[in-house]
Amino acid sequence: MQRLTGLLIGAVFGAVFVFVNSHPPLDPTIALVLRVAASAALGGVVLLWFTAVRRARTTGVEPVVAGGQAGGKMFGLGFAVIAVAEVVMLFGGIAVLRALDRPVETNVAWIALVVGLHFVALGPVWKNRTIMLPGLVLTVLGAAGIAMTFTPALEWVPLVSGVLSGVTLLAGCTASSWSALSAPAATR
Repeated sequence: MQRLTGLLIGAVFGAVFVFVNSHPPLDPTIALVLRVAASAALGGVVLLWFTAVRRARTTGVEPVVAGGQAGGKMFGLGFAVIAVAEVVMLFGGIAVLRALDRPVETNVAWIALVVGLHFVALGPVWKNRTIMLPGLVLTVLGAAGIAMTFTPALEWVPLVSGVLSGVTLLAGCTASSWSALSAPAATR
């Protein structure tokens, strides 16, 4: 259940990325559609999580998330080191960006970059290569957003680094949750 709980946490953060960054210059109707879609995706992952918990309690069989090893420890020392490094990079980086007088839009790009790197680093720790793909996508979206802060496209950074990062997290978490629950019992 730890891995499905990790997907639930990822979906919450994905939805937050979409909610916080769906604003002008996006058309208000598009922003609303994105928020509704993010809510639906998050609701779906929550529903799948509760379904998995109920199934595990009644059958004694926990779903296995693709690409991960069953029974692997998720929240051990490796996770703790990466989580601490992530927090230091997030807050330290934002403080440096503020000291350098970078536009506030740079913050969302920095957050996407650091969160992406944290997923890439967690792949080997969790023995799960599938987490590395969304990590790479977030890293690229974060780096692209940082580059955009030096261009006239500055106002689009929240869409590129925020909304698209959120969509990536939500899509990955939804697909992985669904896959874990729909896999035949023999593969669990």
